[in-house]
Amino acid sequence: MALLLILFVAVERGLFPGINVPWGQLLGANTNAEIVKGQLKLAPGYRLQLFSDDVPNARFMEVTRRGAVLVAQPKLGQVSLLQPDQDGDGAADDQRVLINGLTRPHSLALFEDWLYIAESNGVGRVPFDHSDGRLAGSYQRIVNDLGDDGNHWTKTIAMGPDGWMYLSSGSTCNVCEETDPQRATIMRFRPDGSNLEIYATGLRNSVGFDWSPKDGALYATDNGRDWLGNNFPPCELNRIEQGEFYGWPYANGNRVPDPDFGVDAPPEVQQKIANSKVPVFRFRAHNAPLGIQFLRSQEQPAYYHEAALVALHGSWNRDKKDGYKVISLHWDERGDIIAHDFLWGFLDPETDTVYGRPAAIAEDIRGNIYISDDYAGAIYRVQPGESAQDATVATPRFNGPKKPLAIDRNAARQGEKIYRQRNCVRCHRYLPLRDLSRKYTLKQLADTFDTPTPPMPNYGFSNSQKRDLAHYLMQREIEGAGQ
Repeated sequence: MALLLILFVAVERGLFPGINVPWGQLLGANTNAEIVKGQLKLAPGYRLQLFSDDVPNARFMEVTRRGAVLVAQPKLGQVSLLQPDQDGDGAADDQRVLINGLTRPHSLALFEDWLYIAESNGVGRVPFDHSDGRLAGSYQRIVNDLGDDGNHWTKTIAMGPDGWMYLSSGSTCNVCEETDPQRATIMRFRPDGSNLEIYATGLRNSVGFDWSPKDGALYATDNGRDWLGNNFPPCELNRIEQGEFYGWPYANGNRVPDPDFGVDAPPEVQQKIANSKVPVFRFRAHNAPLGIQFLRSQEQPAYYHEAALVALHGSWNRDKKDGYKVISLHWDERGDIIAHDFLWGFLDPETDTVYGRPAAIAEDIRGNIYISDDYAGAIYRVQPGESAQDATVATPRFNGPKKPLAIDRNAARQGEKIYRQRNCVRCHRYLPLRDLSRKYTLKQLADTFDTPTPPMPNYGFSNSQKRDLAHYLMQREIEGAGQ
């Protein structure tokens, strides 16, 4: 503690330029409803509530089918479950530890009836009962021996639209040439843990990633290196493609050679830089973008449909603090990305006082947005203001007569491709499709895609696409193919 005090005084007196640490991360911090109401600001069309103020080191989250929030707490080695707000006071009704004794669990994924947990040195899964929010079996490791030494030990996991489980692993260092080929990468494996492979490389610390509902592309945040000044290099948003290299440690930003490993580099490294993928968007230097979540619920205001929210954890390697907020990213018609503040005020205007550090974001099918804060040990809930009271699932628009169905199998095959491309299973694992043949004719089901029941987006399908999808969904039901 004495050493920490000496360091605090030295930094505060400017003896170490380029360091401005949010000390609450080391010493402990908290928040309350008064701070949330008085300090935090939110984009128009939304309202903010403190869902829980008792989740120390809250990192990545998942929302269950019944609306409970699962939160990974790496420093405590546990995952907690926060019950949904049924009494309307804006806070979790109850909270309990779901599983503990883990090795720095950082990220979670729900797939079928499994809860996947990314620990710092491996991945495990446990049967999970969505009906009562309890574990239904024993925890089992399915991926082992992942490196977790050095600086960036966190692992982030998510199920991809291709049926593979994706996993990011950060670098061991600020800047170096790794000896472990799995570090500074995004990997993927089958849901049973088999066929682990490296998907993309040169990613210093891609803590957050998600797939765009618009085009199915995988986007990942990446934290730029330190000690090159207040304004360089930028942190990055990258469009991740299989087999591609994204620059680190040889280049930063738009292929700018790194002074330690890229300048005066041998020809093979120079060629590697020239062939590297450049970011599609640049965040301010040292803002530390972590979690990213594309918004899929139809409950969101129109401007936010298919936008991405990014948690900027905030800087420490700058003379003045920067970041400490959640921003929204919007793709225009040309594919350019526009950024706006979405939730801010975690850093006071004088950039002295830190009230929180956003870490990760999760959205449920009804449009509730949950934001974790590992600085204040809190979970915030953001709701669309216009429709917060409409949290029930709408009933179907049509009740078609019961009649024999003539499934066109060629159309159904095309419909299956659409279903997979749009990653429809992501929502329908929580909102199962049932009794379609009792409620609709094929034509009526196709017509519902023009005015879909929330949370399904209106994708603007053509008449043939609507017909194909209707035939596929009916075929699935008739043949008992599940959801």
